[in-house]
Amino acid sequence: MMNASPARRTELLAAGAAVVTVVLWASAFVSIRSAGAAYPPGALALGRLASGTLALGVLCAVRRVGWPPRAAWRGILVSGVVWFGFYMVALNWAEQRVDAGTAALVVNVGPILIALLGNRLLGDPMPPRLLAGMAVSFAGAVTVGLSMSGDGGSSVLGVVMCLLAAVAYAAGVVAQKPALGSASPLQVTTFGCLVGALGCLPFTGQLVRGLVDAPVSATLNMVYLGVFPTALAFTTWAYALARTTASRMGATTYAVPALVVLMSWLLLGEVPGLLTLAGGLLCLAGVAVSRSRPRTRVDGELRARGAELPASSGERRAEEAGSAAPPAERD
Repeated sequence: MMNASPARRTELLAAGAAVVTVVLWASAFVSIRSAGAAYPPGALALGRLASGTLALGVLCAVRRVGWPPRAAWRGILVSGVVWFGFYMVALNWAEQRVDAGTAALVVNVGPILIALLGNRLLGDPMPPRLLAGMAVSFAGAVTVGLSMSGDGGSSVLGVVMCLLAAVAYAAGVVAQKPALGSASPLQVTTFGCLVGALGCLPFTGQLVRGLVDAPVSATLNMVYLGVFPTALAFTTWAYALARTTASRMGATTYAVPALVVLMSWLLLGEVPGLLTLAGGLLCLAGVAVSRSRPRTRVDGELRARGAELPASSGERRAEEAGSAAPPAERD
């Protein structure tokens, strides 16, 4: 069996990195729900980011990774403030008011927002199928919100915080993408995490009180969030993002809600209601529409990259006739 080409190998590594990210981010929704019972939203975000920064800092020291180049700092600062910082506080706050599965479903409106921002700021195309998919996913988000409104204003506030987290997530991804053109995934993740931790320093007093009063299980959950869904998963995300488009990477996170529902059922006993699940399915259907492409366009892109497409019967007969000719005639 021949070895995979360098391009194919890179594609497989990026896909593997994306899978690691999706699984760990799904587990984060469950851990946040658990640790959030003992830590306030800001304190949990600070503890998570501090743990992640420490783990990444050790890795950078071992690998002797230097400071990012100047060109990357704008993206690092923006993503650090809005994604590592604001997103985590908003999500922690939201998960004190909605279950983990619902939070994952609503936050995953983010990929649609990534497509919009990518079109505006990065020049990504906006085909009609993407517009149709956005409409379907928006209907799904509205359905999820309505399904949660029966428990009172607090659950509505939770859905609103999830939507704000989705906006921060989208803005962070679009800001991070250009930074990866001049800095490594490890640099972008490490310093983005550090910026987020510095932004959460006002919650230091809450974190200290939580460390004294919280059960050990909640503190371990917080450390887990920092080391795995933050330090590791954000690095594998950046690695994959550097090798594909922001919209395509955003679409991969639509596997998160299904994993969250499963993990919530197994670990927390939480399963969203039927209306919530219907809204989630609409979100997924919208992304499927937005990511689909006409067959002729796909074939054209494959041919442009030199990929082999299934030959028609006429093409196969021509190839067989050519293979039967003498070498001089085939040259």
